[in-house]
Amino acid sequence: MTRRTAAYLWAAPTSLPGLLLLVCTGARAAWRDGVLEALDRGIAWWFDLVAPGRGILAMTLGHVVLARDEAALDETRAHERVHVAQCERWGVCFVPAYLAASAVAWLRGGDAYYDNVFEQEAWRVAPIRAAAPAVLDACPTSRR
Repeated sequence: MTRRTAAYLWAAPTSLPGLLLLVCTGARAAWRDGVLEALDRGIAWWFDLVAPGRGILAMTLGHVVLARDEAALDETRAHERVHVAQCERWGVCFVPAYLAASAVAWLRGGDAYYDNVFEQEAWRVAPIRAAAPAVLDACPTSRR
């Protein structure tokens, strides 16, 4: 088994919900650099449903990146690739670890997203420049 195949298998439990959401929304999808990228108004609706007011541009679930639209996908690609690498490292443990990191951040009085160690790594490596100024100000590791 190749290392790439092992990475896909290790992250597969995290990729499956992304694939399910892609199928349920009928999103347009394409492979790019070993990642399935999907975008659709249905995905945008789902983002707004699960995190109202947060303005989610994109989300990574394993080797699936879901985006609000083409512009969001282009802007967040490098940031989301950091999350793909995290999923490859953490595998089936990624989602529980991410949620635990959010809970720890929140319990410490921080923001469940911006103070999450997984997000801090992604923002440090690949800040999202299209984010609103207030969003960038909220993330201490972003670089304008």
